[in-house]
Amino acid sequence: MIMPYRRYAEFSGRSGRQEYWMFFLFNMLVYLVLGGAAAVFFIARAASGDTSTDASVPVVGIVMVGLLVIFALATIIPSLAVQVRRFHDQDKSGWFVLLGLIPYAGGLILFIFMLLEGTRGPNQYGADPRDPYNSDVFR
Repeated sequence: MIMPYRRYAEFSGRSGRQEYWMFFLFNMLVYLVLGGAAAVFFIARAASGDTSTDASVPVVGIVMVGLLVIFALATIIPSLAVQVRRFHDQDKSGWFVLLGLIPYAGGLILFIFMLLEGTRGPNQYGADPRDPYNSDVFR
């Protein structure tokens, strides 16, 4: 789940499906926890009927939103890097990440590519990450 953070800005090499999807799952869990906590604090204030305009905005909710923004910004580069390495695993150029910029369909196209199996054995981008005898993948 945290391997892409250890390879923070490494756009070379390959990453398998498991590495990508575990990283995705970890990020979604963090977004869910931080976003949910922020929402709970803001909803609790609204439900209490507090309509004052003073500076009584729940500090904890603002802190949670701040942490969410910091996490999102810190995750941009590792997210791009793991996607590029995932395309490398399929023997495709990392520039395929730009398909995500296509309105409406780009996310679906990337989703389908991330589901596809990588090429077996070494390719032009490096050794197979699923090869149990290749220790270089985990460095």
